Amino acid sequence: MDSSDRFLKFLGGKNIFYFLVFLILIGITIFIYTKVSFIFNPIQIILGTLAPPIILAFIAYYLLNPIVDLLERLKIKRIWGIILLILSISGVLTGIILLSAPAIESQVKSLVENFPSYLNQLGDSTKTWIQNSFLGPYYDEGYKWFMDRFSELPEIIGGFISSGFKGIQNIASTITNTVVTIITFPFVLFFLLKDGEKFKHFILKLFPPAFRKDIRSILSNMDTQVGSYIQGQIIVASVIGILLFIGYLIIGLDYAFTLAIVAAVTSVVPYLGPTIAIIPAAIIAIVDSPFMLLKLAIVWVAVQFLEGNFVSPNIMGKTMQIHPLTIILVLLIAGNLFGIIGVVLGIPGYAIVKVIVSYVFEKFKLRYNRYFGDERGRYELDE
Repeated sequence: MDSSDRFLKFLGGKNIFYFLVFLILIGITIFIYTKVSFIFNPIQIILGTLAPPIILAFIAYYLLNPIVDLLERLKIKRIWGIILLILSISGVLTGIILLSAPAIESQVKSLVENFPSYLNQLGDSTKTWIQNSFLGPYYDEGYKWFMDRFSELPEIIGGFISSGFKGIQNIASTITNTVVTIITFPFVLFFLLKDGEKFKHFILKLFPPAFRKDIRSILSNMDTQVGSYIQGQIIVASVIGILLFIGYLIIGLDYAFTLAIVAAVTSVVPYLGPTIAIIPAAIIAIVDSPFMLLKLAIVWVAVQFLEGNFVSPNIMGKTMQIHPLTIILVLLIAGNLFGIIGVVLGIPGYAIVKVIVSYVFEKFKLRYNRYFGDERGRYELDE
């Protein structure tokens, strides 16, 4: 077989030209959309309204579906298991909120009121340290340089404040979206838990029979990757919050409960979350005393050691198989593209893309082995 003919067949033969035409049509469609995007504003509003409850429901689905499956194996009808589980969780959360709300409210209120003074004390301590150190002679020059460079900072801040006041006009819309999310989220979750398998079968039937086996494999891998990540990361974040709360109580750090909750919430984002969570605790510890900062560092190192060597390996396992550097890069890129939503959903999104790319690459290796493997060496295929 001629090498050029073989290469053309490797690319798909004449079908490659249809594929290129398809890509051109997609490009034209995107170009037209950028010119008349205002027409699709109602669709964007609808999607923006539906996305939060659906995302929350999917996260809760991956957390609760294993429990529902367990109840079903215990001869409890699925629908009754779902109702029982949702009512139980609602009752437990309501009890926790009622019992802990006064303490949380008191700590949060005190922290909000006192945090500016903590920052001022930290600034004064830093200024005093600099003036008494070898940097003292340069302090005035450095301060003058800073003020010259940032003399327009008040105007910039004023612009941001002005924009903020304009944004208050949209507060009614924000409240409405929040209420809609809270109300619709349980219903979406209920039907996901009840009809999740039916939904998968419906998706499969949309594809031609020849592709359903591959699509089923892709969906199964996506389900495993995303589900294990969401379940594991929330459990790990909860364990970190509990360990830090215990540690903060032992060393006597102020606002232990509030700071532990902040750490648990931010730890949902791997690597970057714990770094963000330590900042308010460190500021409070520095203002308290250098010895408190040392104790905080010991607690933090101990918790990170336990999390990195015992908690995450046993809970997360090696299902994700993503290098830490890749996770950091994904978080940075997703954060710049989509903001806080990108940071939270960046890793699950990457896991989905990774499953699809891995599948396509496996097909590429099979095709290469078919046309070039015997002559130029074969790819090793995954078992």
